Amino acid sequence: MMLKQHLIFILYSLCASVFKVAGTKSKAKGSQGQFPITQNVTVVEGGTANMTCRVDYNDNTSLQWSNPAQQTLFFGDKKALRDHRIELVRATSQELTIRINDVSLSDEGQYTCSLFTMPVKTTKAFLTVLGVPSRPEITGFTKPAMEGDEITLTCITSDSKPAANIRWFRNDKEVQGTTEVNATGKSFTVRSNLLFQVDKRDDGVAYTCSVEHVSLYKPYMTTEVLEVHYAPQLEITHSLIIPQEGQYFKLECVSIGNPIPEPVLWSKDGGELPDIERMIVEGRELTITTLNKTDNGTYRCEASNHVGTSFAEYILFVYAKDFPGPTTDPNALGQRGPDHALIGGVVAVVVFITLCLIIVLGRYLARHKGTYLTHEAKGAEDAPDADTAIINAEGNHVHAEEKKEYFI
Repeated sequence: MMLKQHLIFILYSLCASVFKVAGTKSKAKGSQGQFPITQNVTVVEGGTANMTCRVDYNDNTSLQWSNPAQQTLFFGDKKALRDHRIELVRATSQELTIRINDVSLSDEGQYTCSLFTMPVKTTKAFLTVLGVPSRPEITGFTKPAMEGDEITLTCITSDSKPAANIRWFRNDKEVQGTTEVNATGKSFTVRSNLLFQVDKRDDGVAYTCSVEHVSLYKPYMTTEVLEVHYAPQLEITHSLIIPQEGQYFKLECVSIGNPIPEPVLWSKDGGELPDIERMIVEGRELTITTLNKTDNGTYRCEASNHVGTSFAEYILFVYAKDFPGPTTDPNALGQRGPDHALIGGVVAVVVFITLCLIIVLGRYLARHKGTYLTHEAKGAEDAPDADTAIINAEGNHVHAEEKKEYFI
């Protein structure tokens, strides 16, 4: 019985040894056949990059990281390159992770992880560094711009990688500019120009340059507000549509312009205001306290700035006190110009009468169209006797149709 148990123990030990040897050989063979596993890394300039290399299993072989210049950074947990920005994160038999702080564009490139088996197995990982664009600047503004000027706004941003994208906005509406990209080492300088002719509608308009880039959470923006100087534009408004005698009446000279046109000058029929007691000027307003017929005439307001001078006119007609008046503003009618409908009606009547005269004249001429006999047909009057006269008359009438003449 004891002999039987001893034989079973020996057999079990032999089997365990065989399996252990087989497992060791298989593991060694697997370790020699595998490659390190890495991943490409993208980081913003100035940020931190973690470079990880790992294997599924390892037989006490070492892992190593090398930079694009093939300089060893770490061999296992041993630092090989004196660079204070590079530090060890983790080092085990199956993983080697390092960290590069304050990454610069010069750190970009292909890094190598090596597994020191026989032969050595290597895997590459590419480190991409994004260059952050500088905040944009707008140049080319002339303050103030004059209406009609042609100006070019320029927006510039540098240090981007890849090249940044520039967009222009006029208030909230996008407008198109022309873009130029120049390489400076590993980064790019982007310039965009916006060319346009200044209009008074550009006064107070905000022009925005927006820089978009993959490294930015939201675009960089800079804005300039355009100031445009332009000549005045004037319009006269009035307090009454139908001004009547005895009423209070006010005219206001509404002006736009930059700079604001000052002062406003009032005149009547090309001269000064005739009655300063009833006609009161306060800034842009002209007030007539009590209207009468003598106030009829053309009132003008005039204003200027350093760009130019402008004026507007209003024709005042004062109606009788109890006059119901027209249903529309007579001043507006006076400014409207000739009545084209009336002119068209007059022309139509003239054309109709002319056609009638032509028809009547034509019928008259057609009705009086006739014939007469020529001198040769009068031979019957000179015949010596009646028989000869009859013969001559009959002969001549035979040829009368041939000698007929028409007139119109």
